[in-house]
Amino acid sequence: MHSEPTYLAARMVAPELEAHFADYRAAALGRGAQQLPPTPSAALIEAVIDIAFWASLRREEGRPPRISLTLLGPADTAQPLLFGHPLRLTPDNLTKLAPAVEHPGIHLGVSYEPADGSLYVWGTVSEVPPVGFVLEVVEPGLLVVKHRRADGFGKFVNVAVLRGDLVKLVDEHNAGLAEMPELRDSLPPDPDPTAPVVVLVELGRVMRTHGRGALVLLVPPGSDAWQASLVQPLSYPIEPAYQGVAELLAAPVAHGPDWSAELLRHIEIIGGFTAVDGATVLTRGRLALLAFGAKVARRDGSTPVEEMVLTEPVLGSTPQRMHPAKLGGTRHLAAAQFVHDQHDGVALVASQDGNFTVFRWSKALGVVHAHRIDVLLV
Repeated sequence: MHSEPTYLAARMVAPELEAHFADYRAAALGRGAQQLPPTPSAALIEAVIDIAFWASLRREEGRPPRISLTLLGPADTAQPLLFGHPLRLTPDNLTKLAPAVEHPGIHLGVSYEPADGSLYVWGTVSEVPPVGFVLEVVEPGLLVVKHRRADGFGKFVNVAVLRGDLVKLVDEHNAGLAEMPELRDSLPPDPDPTAPVVVLVELGRVMRTHGRGALVLLVPPGSDAWQASLVQPLSYPIEPAYQGVAELLAAPVAHGPDWSAELLRHIEIIGGFTAVDGATVLTRGRLALLAFGAKVARRDGSTPVEEMVLTEPVLGSTPQRMHPAKLGGTRHLAAAQFVHDQHDGVALVASQDGNFTVFRWSKALGVVHAHRIDVLLV
């Protein structure tokens, strides 16, 4: 690279990103994955992040760029679109190319040319191979490093979020809570890395995408106890319960691309109802839709929730105790109250500013545990 990177956050995070991609690639190979792209070096990662950051602060015809880059050569992907003349990777060129790749699923292919020590944009990619390095420019000053899941389906896996000089490295296994089992035990289990779709992550993506804010309540199947924490009668009950996701998850068939596409379609259907004001009620595990537009109310005989513990899957973060109102508005307070009253329930809140929080009850601490996971969904 001819010019020295000047975005300090890129230099700070690049070595850790190289190590993450190397480890994830080794794990995927150990599970039998094939034709994986090579791990990019820290120097390449730093240079790409640096150039993308400065490009994010520019405008083309009054609009900030939304760009997705992937560090791949043309031979590392299927059916690439090749430019007749590769373009130097510069903020100016990225800004000019951005309108062509704003559509989700299209990435600019970037590779290193040893002959002159430069990075070039050689074309576009629509199929990123598993564990391929992807850098997305979300908005001015906000970048997300991610890779495709090893199975190739569903949401990309976020690895790091960079906002200005703030860097958040995703703690995907919640190692930061290793010495606090009373909190770790209240978290959702780690997703199966071989599962075609992490269902709740996909639901969270839909809840955030519509931008209206959303509250989802997950309740035990076969129980009506949750109704004591909702205003009766329900405004929009679903009778019988909508079982689209549940039936696919229970299907005794191979989980191939068609199955995954159909599952994502049913998740989108459910996610649409979360845009309606009020809470959407689903069963835990299978996500059968029971009601939407419901209003949370304190259960008879219960007390108002006064405290909760907040955690985040970010390396170096520590748990914080606070009143639910300090985290957000009405939805967050309703979610905390519901879990405070219904210990076997789970609440998911997507706020209009993009924050996403999972609420569960910590049996060991006797308090609501809020786990903020928007870094996984950006």
